[in-house]
Amino acid sequence: MSIAIPQLPKGTRDFYPEAERIQNYIFDTWRKTAESFAYEEYEGPMFEHLELYTGKSGEEIVSQLYNFVDKGDRAIALRPEMTPTLARLVIQKARELKKPFKWFSMPRLFRYEKAQKGRLREFFQLNMDIIGTESIYAEADLMAAIATMLRKFGLKDGEFAIGVSSRKLLATYLEEIGAPNPSLVYPVLDRRLKIGPEAFAKALTDAGLTEDQIAKLDAFMSCKSIEEVQASVHSEAATAALAEIQDLFATLQAAGFGECVNLDLSIVRGLAYYTGIVFEVFDKGKSMRAIAGGGRYDSLTEKLGGDRIPGVGFGMGDVVLADLLREHNLLPSPKQSVDFYIASFTNDMKKVFETAQLFRAGSAAENDANHTVSHPLAPMKMGKQLEQANYQGAKIVIYVDGDKAKDGEFEFKDLRDGTMHVGNVEAIVAKL
Repeated sequence: MSIAIPQLPKGTRDFYPEAERIQNYIFDTWRKTAESFAYEEYEGPMFEHLELYTGKSGEEIVSQLYNFVDKGDRAIALRPEMTPTLARLVIQKARELKKPFKWFSMPRLFRYEKAQKGRLREFFQLNMDIIGTESIYAEADLMAAIATMLRKFGLKDGEFAIGVSSRKLLATYLEEIGAPNPSLVYPVLDRRLKIGPEAFAKALTDAGLTEDQIAKLDAFMSCKSIEEVQASVHSEAATAALAEIQDLFATLQAAGFGECVNLDLSIVRGLAYYTGIVFEVFDKGKSMRAIAGGGRYDSLTEKLGGDRIPGVGFGMGDVVLADLLREHNLLPSPKQSVDFYIASFTNDMKKVFETAQLFRAGSAAENDANHTVSHPLAPMKMGKQLEQANYQGAKIVIYVDGDKAKDGEFEFKDLRDGTMHVGNVEAIVAKL
């Protein structure tokens, strides 16, 4: 009887070392950029009480979750996003946390949905949030971080765009045209570019809008400039919301990010908790899903039972980002690379281990050195050792028992140019 070979669960990934190197490159760039903007890292549990998500989004969210009842008869869900966890953390220590504060996290998330290009059931996501201020400069800080991050990945300003809209502006316009029940309208507007004009009009009709209101709303969402929007709105509230966007753009222009942002009123964001500026980041041709998306959520903590504490943030998923970087040939080589390979003609394994530790420590001048060092794990011929050194991408091979080296020195070969040398630890390390 044959045993079935274990299969990878649908919508998940294995990270062999080559893939993990790419993943760590993404994580390192995320973390270094967030820290350069003075965001602090936090984490939470991989599962939460189910009510944390149903309380925010309603019972319909359950179909999109991995949820279960645990042995204590508690309804639990694997986290599908990080913002509710962040809100819970903020509520729990609302009085102790000095506001405003800037936090980031890189959680593993789970969503039970159809696995397709750019979207999996298990994925990683960078979350950056600012809590405790209603200032538009919080949005500016987040967008500056996004643009900086994408530049660090190697993308040019013309290859991505941060599209900016405003729930506040949209809400005031819906009020201006007398649209009923905006909560039914937002999910339809979020699907506007995905479902086609006829389906869009029908969905808005079902939400209670008249033909005239639908035409006005469609024209409004098609505006491409601040000037076009100014000609469409008349209320003080709409003018104030538009001025907020203008201030945001002027700030980003002053900081050198003006080419990275544009007005895009087609961006609505489906989640009900957004209250102000919303934004999504796309490759310039919008040939794939949004790279990142987020917005202001000033009422979320209140919705979940706490005090009203303003917040704004975004999430950037690793799947679409990696696809985009791969498309632009911006991912690093997945192959292993080590600094030193320690070899022995006589298979003196004790000397091999001793020398390996010497080079991991580095020279006296490099007390914080972090060299990568490999060596054979069993006696083998020199040819096999060199074969292993090449396979592991070693830069320098160090021979522990070469007959041309004096005490305190080693013969070594620089595999990058094939040259042989003799030197002490400091001289060999300097060769890197």
